[in-house]
Amino acid sequence: MKLSKLRTGQSCVITKISGEDALRMRLLDMGLTPKTLVYLRHTAPMGDPMELRLRGYSLSLRRSDAELVEVEAVE
Repeated sequence: MKLSKLRTGQSCVITKISGEDALRMRLLDMGLTPKTLVYLRHTAPMGDPMELRLRGYSLSLRRSDAELVEVEAVE
């Protein structure tokens, strides 16, 4: 499933990062790497951006960028 489909309060593990080279590298530099645990803390009222919690910090990410991240849900 895509990171953009995650619901508030749900956790997941990143399995794959897609996209063009520059955008993919930017996502990897922000800490979105495979096998990383991610928690969706909050979404803005209009649904974009989404606030993620990973690696001990909070990250705001556009839904369009989150479409490039494949994840596996964690219960």
